[in-house]
Amino acid sequence: MSSGDDIILRTEGLSKQFLGFHAVRNVTLNIRRHSIHALIGPNGAGKTTCFNLLTTTIPSSAGRIWYNGRDITKSDPATVATSGMVRSFQISAVFGQMSVLDNVRVALQRHTGGTFAFWRSNKVLDRHNTRARELLAAVNLERYEKAMAADLSYGRKRALELATTLALEPELILLDEPMAGLGHEDIGPVTRLIGEVAKQRTVLMVEHNMKVVAELCDRITVLQSGEVLAEGSYEQVSNDPRVREAYVGGGAHA
Repeated sequence: MSSGDDIILRTEGLSKQFLGFHAVRNVTLNIRRHSIHALIGPNGAGKTTCFNLLTTTIPSSAGRIWYNGRDITKSDPATVATSGMVRSFQISAVFGQMSVLDNVRVALQRHTGGTFAFWRSNKVLDRHNTRARELLAAVNLERYEKAMAADLSYGRKRALELATTLALEPELILLDEPMAGLGHEDIGPVTRLIGEVAKQRTVLMVEHNMKVVAELCDRITVLQSGEVLAEGSYEQVSNDPRVREAYVGGGAHA
């Protein structure tokens, strides 16, 4: 058993009902600090709704959420984000008509309490150059700092999005299908990047690519029809007959 200090995010009986439909029902999670934890399941299993509940983007119908021991069930998304839990969305969220460096500088400006204004002078933004370049180097984008974000490949846009997420100094990162839309050549580098990021942070990810989940994740929670079907290591859940059935004939290995 883990001590309470080992758990960074915990839910108990988390549920969401829409007009009588239970999108999430009685989900209990214990996310260990400095781990990579995956939330997987067939389409419609409730994974994205669960992410929305954890970040308080939508209110829960029942249950409670604790982050770093503090009850955040009734918190607003901005408060949750500033407390260190940051979500990176499935669709790449970068400012295409800004340079790669400026995307990160604006994110750093936001973290340090500056207003989120694009007309800031270069003098104001320049104070963030050193840290911005460190973050770009961390995601292998230092060669592209002058490029417009719109001109990056999809995989590099995802890397830039991760850099801007890291600029907010999160303690817990929620990644929503980080491999979605990536070409085969981009999956390996992004997988390695997430592994590096997780050395100093906690990562909770929704992901359909089971090869990536097997390589990265310490623990996996499987959802089906909004409920927890199984939980454990990749080996444990991939050999669970209920999980095989949920993925129609063992597709959890795909």
